Amino acid sequence: MTTGDNPMPTMTEMNSDTRQELIDRLKRIEGQARGIQKMIDDGRDCEQVMTQIAALKAATHALSGEMLEAWTIFCMSHPDRFASPEVAARKMVDLVVKNSR
Repeated sequence: MTTGDNPMPTMTEMNSDTRQELIDRLKRIEGQARGIQKMIDDGRDCEQVMTQIAALKAATHALSGEMLEAWTIFCMSHPDRFASPEVAARKMVDLVVKNSR
């Protein structure tokens, strides 16, 4: 089921294993963010904090990659949701471009 004219899947339409993997990754990211907050509260060395921020950034980038992969697989296996294969491809390209900024 989609909302309005948007053929993109909702999270509830994703494979439950995929959704759980994304949630688990988000929980790890949340833990990393809380760890960075604690480092700042504790007055830790700036280089150490920046190293952890870089790790957090990499983790969110990996999450985005997993999400794009899941969406691509879903959309390509449900071509009937789009007006044409070109429309489906354009939607995916748009998502990749937006995600790369």
